[in-house]
Amino acid sequence: MAILDELVAAVGAGNVLTGAETAAHVRDWMGKYHGSPLAVVRPGSTAEVAACVRAAAAAGVPVVPIGGNTGLVGGTMSVGGLMVSLERMNRIREVRPAARLVIAEAGVVLQRLHEAAEAAGLYFPLWFGARGSAMLGGVLSTNAGGSNVLRYGSTRGLCLGLEVVLADGRVLNLMSELHKDNSGYDLKQLFIGAEGTLGIITAAVMKLVPLPLAHATAMVSARGLPQALDLLNRMQAATGGRVEAFEFMPANYSRRLAEVRPDLGLPFGHIPEVTILIEAATTVETEARPGPDGAVPLVALLEGVLAEMLAAGLIDDAVLARNEEQRAVMWARREAAAQIAVGMEPAVDTDVCLPLDRVEAFLRAAEARLDVLDPGCRQLTVAHLGDGNLHFTVFPTRNDPALKDAVMDAVEDVVQALGGSFSAEHGIGLSKLPSMRRRKDPVALDVMRAVKAALDPKGVMNPGKVIPAPG
Repeated sequence: MAILDELVAAVGAGNVLTGAETAAHVRDWMGKYHGSPLAVVRPGSTAEVAACVRAAAAAGVPVVPIGGNTGLVGGTMSVGGLMVSLERMNRIREVRPAARLVIAEAGVVLQRLHEAAEAAGLYFPLWFGARGSAMLGGVLSTNAGGSNVLRYGSTRGLCLGLEVVLADGRVLNLMSELHKDNSGYDLKQLFIGAEGTLGIITAAVMKLVPLPLAHATAMVSARGLPQALDLLNRMQAATGGRVEAFEFMPANYSRRLAEVRPDLGLPFGHIPEVTILIEAATTVETEARPGPDGAVPLVALLEGVLAEMLAAGLIDDAVLARNEEQRAVMWARREAAAQIAVGMEPAVDTDVCLPLDRVEAFLRAAEARLDVLDPGCRQLTVAHLGDGNLHFTVFPTRNDPALKDAVMDAVEDVVQALGGSFSAEHGIGLSKLPSMRRRKDPVALDVMRAVKAALDPKGVMNPGKVIPAPG
C-alpha cells in the first residue's frame, strides 16, 4: 500500500511494523482487547509523528496513539488503523531545578521522570503501580491520578505546557512554562484526558516539587469510614496539609491479599473491616531531623494523633513504619491490587468517584443492590479514599454480558444518586462508552462532539473512543 511506503520514507523500514511484528503492541496488558492494525509505526521525533499523521489523513486511515499500553479501558484498541507508538520519543529534554519543571517527550516512562527529578533534588509527584511502564503521553491522555492526588492533584494539575500533533499533521506548540497565562482559551486542557481523540501529545512541560526529607507512614485499623475520615482531617490540620496518601483497603481486599501474596503479611492479627494506609511527608528540615531520642518529629506527630484516636476509641490499632523497609512493605500491600485481581473472572471493573463523606453510603447501597441483582456475587474494593476514588470490582456468578451490563448500570445508579462520577482516573476508551451514553449530560456530549468535529473533521483520531455515537 502507498501509505506504508510513505511511512517507511518517514521513519525507516525498521520502525514500520506489520503482521506478526505488531504482536507486542496490539494486546492490552489485561488481555481484554486484541487489535489488528494496518501497521504500528514508531516515530522518533515530533516531525516524524506529524509526517505519519499526514500520511494517514491523506489515506483516510484512523490514527491510534499508544504509549506504555497499561490502560484498562481499551483506549488503544485498533482494527485497520495506524497505531503510532511513542516509545522512541523517550528523551528528557531538560530538567530546570530553579524553575521546578521538567520538559520531556511523550514516550518517557514515569519512573525515569522520578529518577531525573530526584537526581536534581526534586520530586515528580505522580505515583502509581504502573510507573515502571506507563509513559508520560499516556498519563496525560488519560489524566491519570494515582496515590498522591490528595496533595498534588492529578496529571492535569501538574502540566504547564504541551506539544500536540493535530489531525491534519500540524504541530500545535503549547509548551508554556508559565503558571499564569490568560491569553485566550487554555487549549492544553482539551488534550489532557482526551485519549488521543483530538491529537497526539508528543511532549510536555511538567511541574516538579521539593523532594520530601521524611515520611510518616502507618497502617490503621479504623472503626469505620467516618472515623477514618476523622483521622485524615486531624492529620491534615496537624501537619498543615502534608498528608500525601490516604488509601482504603476493606476486609474483602485484605482477605484476597492474604491468599495471593502471603509473603507480604498483614499488619494486624485480624482482618479489620477498614484498613487505612496513611502517609504524610515533609520538606521542612526540623520536622525531618531525628531528635536526641532518635524520633523523627513528623513520625512522632502521626503517632500522637493515632494515640489520641486510639484512646478515644475511634481506631482499634495502628502500626507505624519505623524504617524504609517497613514503609516499602506497606506500600507493596497496596500496590498489589492489580495482581490480586488476576484470575478472578468474570469481572466488572468500575472506577468511580464520590464525595468523601458519601463513600460509606455508596458501599452499603451498591452491595445491597448487587445482592438483589445477583445473589452470591463477590466484590473486591481498594480506594484512594483521600480523593474519593474507589476501584470497586464486582465478580458476577456467571459470565453473562446482560448481567454484567446490569451490574454496571446498578453501580452507576448508586454513584449518580450520591453525586459521584462513573469515571475517576482510568479514562473512557471503549469499555465506558455505554456509561457515557447513559450518564453523561446530553448537552455536554453535544459540546464534546462539536470540539471533536472542529479539531478532527474527518474523524480519524482514535475514532470510536471516549464519545459515544449520537442516538
